[in-house]
Amino acid sequence: MPDPTVYRKLIGKLNFLTNTLPDIDFSVQHLSQFLQHPREPHLVAAMHVLRYLQAEPSLGVLFSNSPTFDLLAYYDADWASCSHSRKLVSGFVVFFGNTLLTWKSKKQATVSLSSAKAEYRSMRRDVAQLSLLSRLLHELTIVNITPITV
Repeated sequence: MPDPTVYRKLIGKLNFLTNTLPDIDFSVQHLSQFLQHPREPHLVAAMHVLRYLQAEPSLGVLFSNSPTFDLLAYYDADWASCSHSRKLVSGFVVFFGNTLLTWKSKKQATVSLSSAKAEYRSMRRDVAQLSLLSRLLHELTIVNITPITV
């Protein structure tokens, strides 16, 4: 690309939108890997994300009025999914009742030698987040949240 600053600004703005739109989190994370040397196909993919957002303007994080105060977590790891580095991409989501509370998707810094090790790494991040949330909710006097289903 002759001017990569256009791509960098666009990815920065999309990265900000991931705070309230978890469905574009993985795409933005993948596109942000090419910030140093973006090419035309990367800009086309970023424009595709913009067209997706334009077609679905009502998407976002919605809060439920459900009276349940249960924490429920899901995690997953995609072993050696990055074709460039063979590193795994792991992610998790945490629900508080029926409301999406927190999420994360990240390409790991190390290469796992097995799918089981990749799953354990993903679960470790999820459990660390659950521990933090459990203490926070306990300080907010919401006490009946254990056991937490993973």
